Amino acid sequence: MFPAENIRDWRTLNVIDPEGAKIGTLESVYVDTATDQPFFATVTTGFIGRHKLTFVPLTGATVAPDHLRVTVGKDLAKNAPSIDTDGELTAEHEPEVFAHYSLPYSPGVRRLARR
Repeated sequence: MFPAENIRDWRTLNVIDPEGAKIGTLESVYVDTATDQPFFATVTTGFIGRHKLTFVPLTGATVAPDHLRVTVGKDLAKNAPSIDTDGELTAEHEPEVFAHYSLPYSPGVRRLARR
């Protein structure tokens, strides 16, 4: 993984897929509440006037000076759960984020916290 203490430095980096296609711009990072390690990013996607924050997993991601490379393809990320740019991920919608990427989820315990 990568150092969590640098999370603020990553904001506004381009987020790219394994092929180098731009998914969007990093808006924030959600950490796993059990480990306090980065687990998901919210990425600003969409068109001018119709932006949204899309959830993208950070497992296996790498950070470079000008981008964050994730392990999921742009098409998979494009169809991922999202929230409004001023929205918040609710506990009831959290399982949908995990399910979209086929990641295990234990109901009843809040897994993600925004940093």
